[in-house]
Amino acid sequence: MTLPKDPIILLSTVNTLLRDKYSNVEQLAEDYGVSAKDIKDKLGQVGYEYDEGLNQFK
Repeated sequence: MTLPKDPIILLSTVNTLLRDKYSNVEQLAEDYGVSAKDIKDKLGQVGYEYDEGLNQFK
């Protein structure tokens, strides 16, 4: 599976994966062969930031 390109669908997918499978965005990114920075930048473009304490984008 590849990560969605649409930032809103990406948000939903990433937060679900973080909740159910990954303890941080770096692990998720590594498994999907992308950089955590790219995920953070893409979601940052639509106003979301990664909260390490909650392990989710909000």
